[in-house]
Amino acid sequence: MRPIDKVTSIRPVYKTDLPLPCFRRGKVRDVYDLGDKLLIVTTDRISAFDCILASAIPGKGVILNQLSLFWFDFFSDLVENHLLTANLAEYPESLAEYASQLVGRSCLVRRTEPIPVECVARGYLAGSAWKEYSKNRRVCGLELQPGLVESERLSEPIFTPAIKASSGHDENISEQRMRDLLGERLTDELKRLTLEIYLRAAKYALERGIIICDTKLEFGISEGRIVLIDEVLTPDSSRFWPAEGYRVGLPQPSFDKQYVRDYLETVGWDKSPPAPALPEDIVRITFDKYAEAYTRLTGKPLLMESL
Repeated sequence: MRPIDKVTSIRPVYKTDLPLPCFRRGKVRDVYDLGDKLLIVTTDRISAFDCILASAIPGKGVILNQLSLFWFDFFSDLVENHLLTANLAEYPESLAEYASQLVGRSCLVRRTEPIPVECVARGYLAGSAWKEYSKNRRVCGLELQPGLVESERLSEPIFTPAIKASSGHDENISEQRMRDLLGERLTDELKRLTLEIYLRAAKYALERGIIICDTKLEFGISEGRIVLIDEVLTPDSSRFWPAEGYRVGLPQPSFDKQYVRDYLETVGWDKSPPAPALPEDIVRITFDKYAEAYTRLTGKPLLMESL
């Protein structure tokens, strides 16, 4: 095992092609059907403004996968998760020759019935929440106190669900709409779990120099029970800010892909496919941000057996 320390030394995985039925290919993850379970491979693809970019961030998929594994274990006393194993020795023998595409960036998970609402917790006013608040002092139907400014910490975290609109974009919805979709009991439990996960993670992360501004969680149902699925508290699903230098009233530097979004805003791209490639220095700095978030949160260097 050796630590990942330089993006230029990492073999990128942009797309996988395994001898298995493809269950789903998302912006970042390739998911394969193994019957009663799924194989999730987190690639190095990166998306922005709902477009997959022409460049990969070598090693990014490893960071996302390993950080999700860390959080699955961290919250195992609070909620079940879908993880079965991330040990390649326990994978089907037919996948052994594809180890270079799987090591560090994959996991076997049980199948669940995904709940069609994304559960978002926000502890600070940023992103779409700040834009909405600026217009009408509301966020997803919740009226907030007047006078708040960008990046300000809220008096208590808020729960702001979202769904995938027909365009593929995330669409913020009110809690009442979620109740209409899922019912009272399931909505109450998902809200409770989401806010408890956020509060625990935010406290833990702040002790390690990271502010978790907000995060998106996904859940499924297995044998009648709620199960935490997909990715958990990664730089792709959360806004991570360095605690040092935090200043209310301004956008914050971050450990997530906001750095890529900021770059793309400067190049005249109309945010329609095809997305542009990224310069080498943007790729390197983005990797460094993801890797620093991982190291701060887990307290250990990111390791890979083979790259």
